[in-house]
Amino acid sequence: MSMQKSIETRLQESLPLTTLIVENESHNHGGSGTETHYKVTAVSEAFAGVGAVKRHQQVYGLLSDALANGVHALALHIYTPEEWQKKHAQAPQSPDCMGGSQ
Repeated sequence: MSMQKSIETRLQESLPLTTLIVENESHNHGGSGTETHYKVTAVSEAFAGVGAVKRHQQVYGLLSDALANGVHALALHIYTPEEWQKKHAQAPQSPDCMGGSQ
């Protein structure tokens, strides 16, 4: 199973999501064909009343296996359905790679 599919499955099985978008952005970081950098957009009513830090901690905890097995970076965009609607169903674009490992 690909790392992207593993991330999607883990989150779908663990959270009542209304939207889940997992994007492999490794190609933007000098890693064409690798599975090291991901952008995750997750929308769930379960995040209502939960602060941003706690939301991130929850998702990082769910994806700890991925982080321990090759995922170098996760860009997390975590919203309630109301927040997602206010964002016009658009997560911010990831910044360009600055070549930190080069």
